Formats: sequence, structure tokens, C-alpha cells
Amino acid sequence: MRPFHVYIAEDIARLAAMLHDNLEMSPAFKVVGIAVNGQDLLDRLIVAPALPDIVLMDIQMPVLDGITATAALKSRHPQVKIVMATVFDDEERIFNSILAGADGYLLKDEAPDVLHRSLLEVMDGGAPMSPAIARKALSLLRRTPVATAQKAGDNDLSERELEILEQLGKALRYEQIAANLHISTGTVRKHIEHIYRKLQVHNKMAAVDAAKRMGLID
Repeated sequence: MRPFHVYIAEDIARLAAMLHDNLEMSPAFKVVGIAVNGQDLLDRLIVAPALPDIVLMDIQMPVLDGITATAALKSRHPQVKIVMATVFDDEERIFNSILAGADGYLLKDEAPDVLHRSLLEVMDGGAPMSPAIARKALSLLRRTPVATAQKAGDNDLSERELEILEQLGKALRYEQIAANLHISTGTVRKHIEHIYRKLQVHNKMAAVDAAKRMGLID
């Protein structure tokens, strides 16, 4: 199996080199490019021979910031995983990154092994967050009115997604859910990604908690 291809978007050369070196410590990842801002990233990917599996995205960059670039990239290539790698842990940037479509949110000072585990998690359908970020995200979720996560149309959960939420509420593993519903594990992961996006959450515990508060599951 080939390593996962990672693109780095970071305007500070020293930090870009640090992320590059940390990733190259693991045979599971290969850095295929470094962009100096969001526009540079979008321009490079237009002519790239293949899209990366993951983009490590800084937030505050000149020309085009990381949140705007995330929204643009996700609209063009939703299959590309985007993990914010930033020094910012304020709630506004966390919230805006989630709305833009970010698949995870990490602080740049995470140890290399934490970075590796987090990127493997995102490729497995998860949504990794640094602990400090997760605490702020859960706090933000608790203060957000339920109605904002129950918008009509795009946020409506399908019957299959509700079935999977019920299974998640029983603390079942992906493999068990797949067997119970007679679908593949990959299909379960894809449905869970959709559930996270629609409920505006980033992990199973938050998804189940939000669904219970909405009265979607018991």
C-alpha cells in the first residue's frame, strides 16, 4: 500500500519544514508539496498530476487564508481531507473551520506521533482534534441552539444515517454496524462522515449527544 500523500499549506518556512520533517518520520505519509498560502495551494492543485489525500492547512496566511481556501477546496474536491494545523485555538476560528468543511483541527506543536495518529484517524473516517480544541468545540456545541444543527434540506439525516446513529448510540464498532446493517465498513464510514457534517460535530460521542438532544435517537 502506498503512503498517504500530504500537501502542506503554510506561509512560514520554518513551520512548513517542521511539519514536513515530522510527517517524513512515518512511512505512512509522503509530503508531495508545500504551498505558501491558500491561493498558491489551489493553483498548484489545478496542475498537480494527482490530488493529495490530505492537506495540512494553516489558518492565517497572506493572499488567501486557510479557512477560505478550505471552503474553496472542499467545494471542488470534497474527497480531499483537510486538517487545520494552526496555533489558533479560539472558538470563532474553530467554528468557521468546521463550517468551511475541515475534517480535523490540530495545534502545530503536537508531537510527531500524535500528528501521525491523527492523520491516520482522518483517513479512517474520523475527525481528529487536539484535546484543547475538542474541549472548546464541545463547549461551543453546548451553547449552540439545537435549531442551528437542524436546518432544513442539507442537514436532514437520511433513514440509513439515523439507523447508523442508533448503532453508534450502542457503542458498536464500525465492523459491527456494517454486519448488522448488511453494508460494507467503508459505507459505514462514509455515512458517519455525512452525519458529522450535518450535525456539525467531529466525533462519535458528540454525534450521539447531539442526536439525543434533538430527539433523533433514544
